[in-house]
Amino acid sequence: MSYQLINRNLLVILFAGLIVFSCTSIKQNKMERNYSFDWQGHRGARGLVPENTIPAMYKAIDLGASTLEMDVVITKDKQVILSHEPFFNHEITSKPDGAPVSIQEEKQLNIFQMSFAATQRYDVGLRGNARFPQQQKIPVTKPLLLQVIDSADAYARQQHKALPFYNIETKTQPATDGIFHPDPKSFVDLLVAVIQNKKITDRVTIQSFDIRTLQYLHQQYPVISTVLLIEGDDKRTLQQQLADLGYIPYAYSPHYSLVNAAMVAECKKHNMQLIPWTVNNLAEMKRLRLLGVNGIISDYPNLFYFP
Repeated sequence: MSYQLINRNLLVILFAGLIVFSCTSIKQNKMERNYSFDWQGHRGARGLVPENTIPAMYKAIDLGASTLEMDVVITKDKQVILSHEPFFNHEITSKPDGAPVSIQEEKQLNIFQMSFAATQRYDVGLRGNARFPQQQKIPVTKPLLLQVIDSADAYARQQHKALPFYNIETKTQPATDGIFHPDPKSFVDLLVAVIQNKKITDRVTIQSFDIRTLQYLHQQYPVISTVLLIEGDDKRTLQQQLADLGYIPYAYSPHYSLVNAAMVAECKKHNMQLIPWTVNNLAEMKRLRLLGVNGIISDYPNLFYFP
């Protein structure tokens, strides 16, 4: 065999090897994306830092959360701000004079009837939260959603981390339309305007227990992924829940106590992500991962593990 022929054969073998290596690498990268696990910091990191605040989002990012879970409500001047309740919760709120808000007063502090500027007079971090003894006590107010997005993205870049995803819950229910919040259409339009303004459509999901907001989103803003939230005492079957919703959402998010192997299989059949809430126990996290859920929402991102 000639020297030139040997060299030609070697080149062919090397080239073929490079193709195989390249294809294998591409396949592995696709597998990594397909099988990535979605660790979500509930209200940021409620177990460690005051809930639904910018510092809570920073903590979740520090601890490896891929998604920042949060709740939003609407002010009188149509601003979208972070808050679990559409009023100032007596457990965590201090009035402008420093006195704690009482349970009798809390619903009178209706955020839907307050300007954003007025909401900034109330502190929601200095008292801490008796149900979360590890939570740091810091002075903090309820932030605008647009401030949270700007701050969290900037912080992730500063820390050389991937930009976070956002899982935003609409706090609406039929009984309190026009009292504690606008109607679903108005609520969703205000929320989507912020999302579009910040250009995070590809990094956001909108979740709700109120299927009206999800149905409107699906019809008017189909590019935005939706998540169906399910309470722990919901007696409907998964099929009944999806039938009531009227379409297959991106993700199904039940209370973790409802999750079993049959539910995992059913979600896979519908090509629907399964992301239970709110899991605050490491053993339970491990059980759910072994069952095959796609993500976990937790108050304690410090319990996240990355095997």
